[in-house]
Amino acid sequence: MVRNRRLSRVVAGLTGIGLAAALAACGGDSGASDGTVRLWALEDGIVNEVQQASIDRFNEGDRDAEVELQTYGNDPYKERLRTALGSGNPPDIFFNWGGGNLKEYVDAGEVRDLSGLFEDNPDFRDSFIPSVLEVATLDGTAYGVPMRGTQPVVLYYNKAVFEDAGVEPPQTWDDLLSLVETFSGEGITPIALAGTQAWTELMWIEYILDRLAGPEVFQAIRDGDASAWGDPAMVEALTMLRELIDAGGFGDAFQSVDYDAGGASAILARGDAAMHLMGTWEYTNQLSESPEFVEGGDLGWVPFPTIEGGSGDPSNVVGNPANMYSISADSGNAEVGEDYLLEQMASEEYVDELIEIGDVPVVVGIEDKLAETANAEHATWVYDLVLNAQSFQLSWDQDLPSDQATRMLEQLTAVFLGDQTPEGVRRGDVRSVAGRHPIG
Repeated sequence: MVRNRRLSRVVAGLTGIGLAAALAACGGDSGASDGTVRLWALEDGIVNEVQQASIDRFNEGDRDAEVELQTYGNDPYKERLRTALGSGNPPDIFFNWGGGNLKEYVDAGEVRDLSGLFEDNPDFRDSFIPSVLEVATLDGTAYGVPMRGTQPVVLYYNKAVFEDAGVEPPQTWDDLLSLVETFSGEGITPIALAGTQAWTELMWIEYILDRLAGPEVFQAIRDGDASAWGDPAMVEALTMLRELIDAGGFGDAFQSVDYDAGGASAILARGDAAMHLMGTWEYTNQLSESPEFVEGGDLGWVPFPTIEGGSGDPSNVVGNPANMYSISADSGNAEVGEDYLLEQMASEEYVDELIEIGDVPVVVGIEDKLAETANAEHATWVYDLVLNAQSFQLSWDQDLPSDQATRMLEQLTAVFLGDQTPEGVRRGDVRSVAGRHPIG
C-alpha cells in the first residue's frame, strides 16, 4: 500500500557529515547563475519520468540555463531543503506541499514572489483551479505553481453492504449517526479506521470543523493564533467526534488496524466495514489490492456529510490540493525557472502525461480528457468535486510546522482513546507551540 501524500523511500547517507558534504558539493554562490537550474523533488519513479519529460522538452529550446532534476527520499528531502534554503546555496526550483510547509520558508524570506508571473500571464493563472492556487498564496502573494494531481479526502463506501442493509450513503451528519446504529446492529463495523496512524483520524476533525465553522478557525491556528484551539467551534467539533466514537462509529478494534498493511482498505473491500474516509489514493489502492471490488462496481464514493446549522460551505474539501513548485529567492536562474513553470506546468503534454499515470490534474477544461480514461467515473467525479470547491484545506499535519503538527496528532489520538477531553485539547500541548515557524 502506498499513501501518495507521504512517500516513505529513504536515501541513505544524507545525514550528519554526509549531508554537509553533499550540500558543499552543490557548488555555486547565492544568486549566481552557473548555467544549470537545479530542480529538487521527491523520489517517485513514475512521477519522476513525467517531470523529466517536461524538462527535456524545455531544454530543447535556446536557454541561458538548462533545468536539471535532482530527487530525494521524503524525510532526507525535507531536512536537506531546510538546510539549503537557510544556507544561501538553495535549489533554483523546489517541490513543496504549500500551506504552512511553504510559509516557514516565505517568512524567512527564502521564496521568490511569483505574483508577477501570474499577473503578466493571466491565461496561465486562469488555467488552474482557483481553490488549489490558494494553497501557495500567502497574504495575497503567490509563491507556488501546481505540479501534481489533486487528492481530496472523500467518503468511500461498500455499495453491496449498503444495498443489503437497505440504506443510502449519508448526506448529513444525522444520516451518518443513523447508519452507525444500523450497521452496528448487523455486526458490521460502520466506518473502517486505521487507528495505528493518527493521520487517518485527523481527516475526521478536519471535516467536522470545516462543516461547522468553515475554514477560518483552522486558518487562524495556522497563522499563529494559539487561542483558536479553544474556539467554541473547535470544542464542539471534537465533542461531535467523541460522540461518534462512543456510538461505535469505528468499532472497538480500530486501534489495532494498520493502514500501511492495508487493514482499513481490506476491511471495506471484504464488506466487514461499510465506509472509509480517505484520500482519493484509496481508489488506486483498492484497484491494485482488490480489483474485483472496484471492477464489480461495489466501491462507491460521496462527499463528506453536511452538518445541520453549520456555517461551512458544503462544497468545501480537505486533503491534498496539489503539490507545488516554488522558486528560491536566492536563485541566480529565477527567470529561466519561471519560464519553465510557465511553459510546462499547464501544457497539454504535461497534463496528458499526468492523466496517463492516474493523476487528476488541477488544470481547468480537461473534462473530456478525464472522460476517456480507464477510470473515468471516479476521475471525473474527483475533478468536479475540486473544481466546484469553495475552499480546499491542505491536511493540517502538512499545513502546520512539524513540531506543532506532531503535538496536535498526539492530542487527537488521546481524544480517540478517551485519554483527553474535547475541552482539554485547548489546554494541552498543542497550544504550547502554536505560532512557531522554525527554519534552518
